[in-house]
Amino acid sequence: MKNSRTLILVFLSIILLVSCKVEPKEINYGNDHCYHCDMTVVDKTHAAEYVTKKGKAYMFDAIECLVQKINNENNEEKLAFILVADYTKPGELIPARKATYLISEKIKSPMGANLSAFSSIETAKKAQSMYSGKIFTWKQLKAKFVK
Repeated sequence: MKNSRTLILVFLSIILLVSCKVEPKEINYGNDHCYHCDMTVVDKTHAAEYVTKKGKAYMFDAIECLVQKINNENNEEKLAFILVADYTKPGELIPARKATYLISEKIKSPMGANLSAFSSIETAKKAQSMYSGKIFTWKQLKAKFVK
């Protein structure tokens, strides 16, 4: 009887640990809606996501929506993951704080800020040489979108 209870407790503990795992969720393009503007997330080159430390994932149709939501809620310290689409690898999300950003009128984004993310400064500069525009770090980007 004692072994049965122990086994049940171990099993329940494992289920709780697995179900409480904090990790990014896959964006369901064409079905997920933006947490900021409620548009359907369809653009794999400009989508974004954040995940709270409690494991709740929120999707965004554009990086500018993500940045504005973080600025408005002042909740960055409560987030376990902040991810943005790598413009050069559609559908691949990269850490927002490490990304380099380009605002270029020649690269249209869903909400009109013409904002794209790149995994490195080198790829951002290469895009800048092709499309023109201005490069930003995460910190600079957040400051630009403060209302």
